[in-house]
Amino acid sequence: MFNTKIAIVVREDLAMWQKLNVTAFLSTGIASQSPEVIGEPYRDKADNVFNAMSIQPIVVMAADLATMARIHARAIERGVQASAYVDAMFATGHDAANRAVFAETGPDDARIAGLALRADRKLVDKITKGAKLHP
Repeated sequence: MFNTKIAIVVREDLAMWQKLNVTAFLSTGIASQSPEVIGEPYRDKADNVFNAMSIQPIVVMAADLATMARIHARAIERGVQASAYVDAMFATGHDAANRAVFAETGPDDARIAGLALRADRKLVDKITKGAKLHP
């Protein structure tokens, strides 16, 4: 068992492609913040090499817009560095544009499409309270 927990919370009203896109983007944020969570490359029996992945399970959850706002606020209040994806990022096509639209939002007006965090298990549970396992 791990003392930390990785949770990705996506807004439940998003289209399926958006949920998958947000989840993929947010997981890279966790990997960049915590490189120790990445294990060794995978090899099949023919000795083909595949990318290393997380050594730790990742829980994917869903929440409505109001709950996402509370989760966002709790992460900030508790000083937990998170990966965040806002709605405006769906309309951009590259990293610089994502950063620009993200910089136009603040904690009080961000329409959070998804958040990912890795912290102490109990702390993650407190922060993500109200979210449920993604169906």
